Amino acid sequence: MAKPIMAKATAVWLVDNTTLSFKQIADFCGLHELEIQGIADGDVAAGVKGFDPIANNQLTEAEIEKGEADPLHKLKLKFNPAAVGEEKRRGPRYTPLSKRQDRPAAILWLVKFHPELTDGQISKLVGTTKPTIQSIRERTHWNISNIQPIDPVALGLCKQSELDSAVQKAAAKKAAEGAVMTDDERRKLVSTEQSLGMETEPRIPTAISGLETFTLGGRDEDEKEDKLPDADSFFNLPNDKDEDEDED
Repeated sequence: MAKPIMAKATAVWLVDNTTLSFKQIADFCGLHELEIQGIADGDVAAGVKGFDPIANNQLTEAEIEKGEADPLHKLKLKFNPAAVGEEKRRGPRYTPLSKRQDRPAAILWLVKFHPELTDGQISKLVGTTKPTIQSIRERTHWNISNIQPIDPVALGLCKQSELDSAVQKAAAKKAAEGAVMTDDERRKLVSTEQSLGMETEPRIPTAISGLETFTLGGRDEDEKEDKLPDADSFFNLPNDKDEDEDED
């Protein structure tokens, strides 16, 4: 199904100006229902100005009224020649001005936790340029000392499904090259659902409290304890008077 232009801004307008359900708005705008709820709560798309779909020839008032009267009605996008080919656009995605200052933090997070991603993949995920990514990789960015890594999904720069798809492609490429991956690397290169379902590998305990028996200097600990002197023997030492009487 075709999506409206400026889908998130359109969703903001529909939340503010209609009584449509979150699901109806989510289906029409191609967003998740929780994103629409976040818009209504003010947690998502804060500062984004609503985009009127009626004035911009994407919806009719009659279509909105049908949706408000019937919660099961699915809104139909009005044909708009300007929207043709919107999904086929290539290159970095458009990032709203309100979120552009968050891109360095997202890039640093991807570089740190998913170093297998290429510059091209990161560019498509967060809508940035390769020179910016390279400067953060090499820590030559002008503001690198103040950048803290933040998940791009949490920042709203990309969807979890898009991030999962990118890391799965990286996993397939690494597997094709025959590289051996550790347990931690496998968790980074799979989707969130797959990672939660994986079993953890047994690890060697790092504390002495996990070991029932161990050896010191080639001898068992029990054997060493048997050879320790009795504490009472230190209090039964011969005194000087007894030694003098024996000499007389």
